[in-house]
Amino acid sequence: MLKLLDLLFLWLHVMIIFFNLFGWVWRKTRRMHLAVAATTLFSWVILGMKYGMGYCFLTDWHWEIKYKLGEAGLPASFVEYFLENYINVEVSSKMIDWITGASFAMAIVVSLYLNFFSDKKTRS
Repeated sequence: MLKLLDLLFLWLHVMIIFFNLFGWVWRKTRRMHLAVAATTLFSWVILGMKYGMGYCFLTDWHWEIKYKLGEAGLPASFVEYFLENYINVEVSSKMIDWITGASFAMAIVVSLYLNFFSDKKTRS
């Protein structure tokens, strides 16, 4: 059961990251994109005030499963874990955090523009 949960969290993580970066592309998902991005931002910043900036409750839950499966030495970032273990790319934690944050910020700016400031004809 734990292996199944681990796989579920892996795919959920990947899908949420993809949606956070590109959910604004499709008109029908733009409002949902804002909700998912706001939840991510809430976790990173508001929960991050208590648990450390960039805290992700989904990663926390995922890592609990991985610890029960015997994995240790997991990085704080799921992106770092994914790049190292599935893409076989090693990048410094600081660089990954910077790229992740910058990419997320750009996606939010585009999403806010498309949702609230673009011409109404293009939103419908």
